Amino acid sequence: MKTLQTLSRRVLITGAGRGIGKAIADCYSAHGHEVLTPTRNELDLSSIDAVRAFIDSGMADIDVLINNAGENKIDPLERLDLEDWQRVLSVNLTAPMLLLQAAARGMTARNWGRIVNISSCDSIVSRAGRAPYSTSKAGINALTRSAAIEYAPHNVLVNALCPGFVETDLTRRNNSPEQIAALCSQVPLGRLAKPEEIAQYVYFLGSDENTYITGQMAIIDGGFLCQ
Repeated sequence: MKTLQTLSRRVLITGAGRGIGKAIADCYSAHGHEVLTPTRNELDLSSIDAVRAFIDSGMADIDVLINNAGENKIDPLERLDLEDWQRVLSVNLTAPMLLLQAAARGMTARNWGRIVNISSCDSIVSRAGRAPYSTSKAGINALTRSAAIEYAPHNVLVNALCPGFVETDLTRRNNSPEQIAALCSQVPLGRLAKPEEIAQYVYFLGSDENTYITGQMAIIDGGFLCQ
């Protein structure tokens, strides 16, 4: 397949300090794009006022938006605190919606834009204690579908990516070697995904090379959900 010669795009990526987000930022930078990676101090996704202030500071010239930042509070429903529930939904769903809404204004005016929302396999299946996370990620899938329909006439393509188990610092910190081995045993490919593998898929969906894929929840899980 012939590779398209692409323009340099202005890319906004949330949660790019480590893991999947950093790999995505590195991938876009390697392809010659201008990458914006606001820190938590610059863009606090748990605060709607902070998100609105960031938007007001200027988002009209964003060509590609990657809603990657996420938060997970693990607690059974019987002990789930409302404040924790609202924080997870703010970070994982409400803030991404506001950023999408703001970025899409400029994209529609230029008749070109790409938006990729990082969802999760937990939006399709779930585990105990993941009610806020799974709910927020199922919501981002629904937001993706609606936005894809609304912005399609303006050549703005909106997709979600649903990773499975990924080899990140957070995964290693939260799991013992034995627990990681157990996770690998659940994946037909027998290993965790590397952040760079996720980043390559995100890059394609958010690039000029993607010309017809929109409104999709792309699963990249090594075959986990096939079982």
